[in-house]
Amino acid sequence: MSGVWVFKNGVVRLVENPGDFHGATGRRKVLVHLSSNEVITSYAVLERKLYSLGWERYYDDPDLLQFHKRSTVHLISLPKDFNNLKSMHMYDIVVKNRNEFTVRDM
Repeated sequence: MSGVWVFKNGVVRLVENPGDFHGATGRRKVLVHLSSNEVITSYAVLERKLYSLGWERYYDDPDLLQFHKRSTVHLISLPKDFNNLKSMHMYDIVVKNRNEFTVRDM
């Protein structure tokens, strides 16, 4: 994961390099569900996996897909269009679901 950390209005976020969709290796990144070894190819697939792990969908922001787990303070926020999903979003899912997902080079 490469990019620049930006501090704005008291919030820190990682802004990925514009050409980083394929990562530092030049290969496209994919999100993989470990127990089934399934590549996540759509939000419908991801949503089923997250529901099975106890995540609930939030509908507060029409521009984002958001998921919350009641037993934690975690919130997963994703762009509305699956084609705009970046490695930064994938790693966010991995960190909040240890041993369930991984990010791999395609």
